[in-house]
Amino acid sequence: MSLALELGELAAEIAREAGELARTRRQEGVRLAATKSSLADIVTEADREVEALIRERLRASRADDGFLGEESGAEGGASGITWVVDPIDGTVNYAYGIPAYNVSIAAVRGEPDPESWEALAAAVNAPALGEIFTAARGHGAWSDGIRLAVTEETPAGALLATGFGYDPATHDGDLATVGRVMPMARDLRRMGSAALDLAYVAAGRLDGYFERGLKPWDHAAGALLVAEAGGIVSRIDVDSPRPMLIAGGPDVHARLRVILDAKH
Repeated sequence: MSLALELGELAAEIAREAGELARTRRQEGVRLAATKSSLADIVTEADREVEALIRERLRASRADDGFLGEESGAEGGASGITWVVDPIDGTVNYAYGIPAYNVSIAAVRGEPDPESWEALAAAVNAPALGEIFTAARGHGAWSDGIRLAVTEETPAGALLATGFGYDPATHDGDLATVGRVMPMARDLRRMGSAALDLAYVAAGRLDGYFERGLKPWDHAAGALLVAEAGGIVSRIDVDSPRPMLIAGGPDVHARLRVILDAKH
């Protein structure tokens, strides 16, 4: 078995267990633990508990690997493999009882930097929706035994998704970006979960996705899903505090990039 497949199986196994824990804790009632960048940017006790579970399972299976998690930070490893983890992506959805949240786990080779790493495996588990999306480099992206493929034609316009940051100071700029993109869009979706948006692009449920200010754990797994489903993911303005991520099938990605890479 290739390393990518081995890592993919482990990612899926742990994502299933972690997702079940997140779903169970949601049924028991959400307890807020802290806020991060703003009062709207929350952390729940379940975020921390789920990440601790994932770290424990990875340490037991691959003790020499590194780890980069949203809640507990980075830990180096000796193997050259780093696990990039968002224990509950879509925490605000989770807190409100909206089922669009997920556990996102990716294994990457190299430095834990999206500009230089090579993504090897990914799992995005949406336990409240009963779906898990997986990918291994060179082996495709899958869900429920079905190989995923991005959409290739959008004759009625592209169904796009995006997200906004928690800092109110960034909202005007994000809304202006939406205005620039809408002429190519059939409609726009705003689900509040970057990994799930990317999984839906991979599955052909969305034609494209763009968002500023994502962290590595927000897109590590989802980006590999898109790439293995035949799509393209790129990041622009990478030296800015809020880089832009663009994902879609080749045609939609190209059109989004022309619009979003233009200097206005």
